[in-house]
Amino acid sequence: MRMILLGPPGSGKGTQAAKLSVSLKIPHISTGDIFRSNIKEGTELGVLAKSYIDAGKLVPDAVTIGIVEKRLKNDDCRSGFIMDGFPRTIPQAEMFDTILQKLDSGVEAVINIHVPDDAIIKRMSGRRMCSCGRTYHAENNPPKVEGICDACGGKLYIRDDDRAETVKERLRVYHQQTSPLIDYYQKQGLLMNFDGLKSIDEITKQILEAVASIK
Repeated sequence: MRMILLGPPGSGKGTQAAKLSVSLKIPHISTGDIFRSNIKEGTELGVLAKSYIDAGKLVPDAVTIGIVEKRLKNDDCRSGFIMDGFPRTIPQAEMFDTILQKLDSGVEAVINIHVPDDAIIKRMSGRRMCSCGRTYHAENNPPKVEGICDACGGKLYIRDDDRAETVKERLRVYHQQTSPLIDYYQKQGLLMNFDGLKSIDEITKQILEAVASIK
């Protein structure tokens, strides 16, 4: 099964990708993870990507697509893959289609996890982190003592990425650049929509049932 996961930041794509990867026995491919791996290994593409990241610039599509193509040639992708975080734009999707054609392959399903903006803002801005690695949520999973980690007693903090104003900007960019992919894949007959407000396990169950029907 070759699939792409779509959805706004905070929709639970990463969580679903991890669960689906285990159930379907195919790799979860995150472009962020690929970048980090290539940079750590010091590959030619990794060095090139790092030069843009260190300069605070977006990695050009040609570099990103090169890293993705290299990853898809690994043996573990023979039975399929789950793309998480890529493609992000129409040009990237078109380049991705070209790569898959070269590999005599193609996307079989595009999973779109829909969550309204107000729910995303509430979900992400409620996150609380501790330096020990524990995570909390102001409403859904609060610590016993407000602002204090249950595990180590450390002071909880809000990641910059989770601040309401940052989340709103990330959503603006998503709607401008990435959400057009919904229509792009809808026209190809590949799109499957799922309600991201349901429980994690229920969403996983529904996705697995939906992709099982694909011949």
